[in-house]
Amino acid sequence: MAIKQTRRGILTAMSAAGALGLFSAPRALAAEGSLETTSVRLFKSSLICSAAPQFAAEGLLRAEGFKEIAYIEVPRTELAQAFSDGMVDFTVTFAGNHIQAIDRGAPITILAGVHAGCYELFARGLGSITELKGKRVGLQAGSPALLKLMAAQVGLDPERDFQWVIDPKAKPLDLFAEGKIDAFLGFPPEPQELRARHAGHVILDTTVDRPWSQYFCCMLGGNREYVHEHPIATRRVVRAILKATDLCAQEPARVAENISNRGLIGGYDHDRQALSELPYYKWREYNAEDTIRFYSLRLHEAGLIKATPTKIMAENTDWHFFDELKRELKA
Repeated sequence: MAIKQTRRGILTAMSAAGALGLFSAPRALAAEGSLETTSVRLFKSSLICSAAPQFAAEGLLRAEGFKEIAYIEVPRTELAQAFSDGMVDFTVTFAGNHIQAIDRGAPITILAGVHAGCYELFARGLGSITELKGKRVGLQAGSPALLKLMAAQVGLDPERDFQWVIDPKAKPLDLFAEGKIDAFLGFPPEPQELRARHAGHVILDTTVDRPWSQYFCCMLGGNREYVHEHPIATRRVVRAILKATDLCAQEPARVAENISNRGLIGGYDHDRQALSELPYYKWREYNAEDTIRFYSLRLHEAGLIKATPTKIMAENTDWHFFDELKRELKA
């Protein structure tokens, strides 16, 4: 169901939308035609890097003409099924997660890139990922697939060479902070928390380290049926998310304040720090198609998906909204 905002939150969202020019563009909206639906449902992510643009977009979506905006709460592990069941229309998540969900049959069309980077691999007493062989490696909110790809890139067999600690009940982040495991792959706001706790050091940062830094991390995906039946609404959703992404880059403190009461992990200070560090401003510079080609190829080579990159690219991507909006939303 839709999340009720406080009066302050509503004013913040309206101010953000006005600052980005939406309220002054009724003619542009009219020229696109009428919305086929005024309802949209987004996944209620608890991870700040993907949640921030979706929640920051609420006022922008209303300015685009949407009246019913819902944030659907389902476990991340059940998101693919939620798409299949028609419960969710759009979500922002890691590109590899989209691809793996598609491989499992989820009707997802990947529509746009949102930001690059965000994962950081922390370690204790180690200098590189090649030294993780035989070590205890944990992750909590991040993608096991990404860590497996990182390992495979340097010649490690992640199934045999790592001792995985990924059960959330074991609290891998706390275990790493307490020195009980050797490495931890952090996803915002986890890196910010680990730095605050002076736990370990970063040996790989996907914001700056190649090849990961050259591609989008989180991308916007839509339910295939919604995208097909509601192209005008889809275009406006994509535009709202991209404008919200600009807002994350330009005013991270405002965005962090606006979402701090939504029950996300991290809290205001960690959220603001994460938003300040992530390269949201680069969404115009990166190639979304190259990102999906890169990750689908690596996942296929690693045996983590069965679908070929060609099949995924042909059947589960649509870049024309993204390409049009890049031209419309010039810096």
